[in-house]
Amino acid sequence: MKLLHIDSSVSGSNSISRQLTARIADQWRNAHAELEVEYLDLAADAPNHLSQESLGFRLPPSDALSEAQKRENALSEALVSQFLDADVVVIGAPLYNFSIPSQLKAWIDRIAQAGRTFKYTEQGPVGLAGGKTVIVASSRGGIYSTSEAGRAMEHQESYLQIVFGFFGINDVRFVRAEGLNMGEATKAEALAGAERSIQALQLEAANENQAAAAA
Repeated sequence: MKLLHIDSSVSGSNSISRQLTARIADQWRNAHAELEVEYLDLAADAPNHLSQESLGFRLPPSDALSEAQKRENALSEALVSQFLDADVVVIGAPLYNFSIPSQLKAWIDRIAQAGRTFKYTEQGPVGLAGGKTVIVASSRGGIYSTSEAGRAMEHQESYLQIVFGFFGINDVRFVRAEGLNMGEATKAEALAGAERSIQALQLEAANENQAAAAA
């Protein structure tokens, strides 16, 4: 089993989402002794945002491609192959200005490839990356999940649910810590709730491991 561990927060050691992804990855290691883990820090090593050069992966391989396009194609291929090879993807996704970090969006733009993670048919788009588990460690300074107005404002969890669903992934789980900037008591409550969610994930992983061993 392969797990791809991705962080995108620019806050370094102060990042709550990084703390959560580390805890989640450790839980999966404990539950799956054979687990292989790859780590991707998008804050330290983000792909370039889409450009004429980085859109080259949408073109057929050709000597007409520029050297810049070939380099960007190689990076896009490495990222989408890494994603497709993973059985579990753990993503740290803090809420930045009501959405996800631009570094995380740049990664998504690289793996959103027709013919690799989805395809178009006469009946509409079909995801090609099903069968994975995606776990998102969601951190938020405010509280958005408890009101209709708050849910309308956030384009973080909602966007990730949609884009991974578009890739055919039905098992998208969230570990959420929100209200982190609303005082120490609220922050402590948020972290405790996130820890309970991680413990529940550990139980699910252990049960899945036992079921696989018994099969």
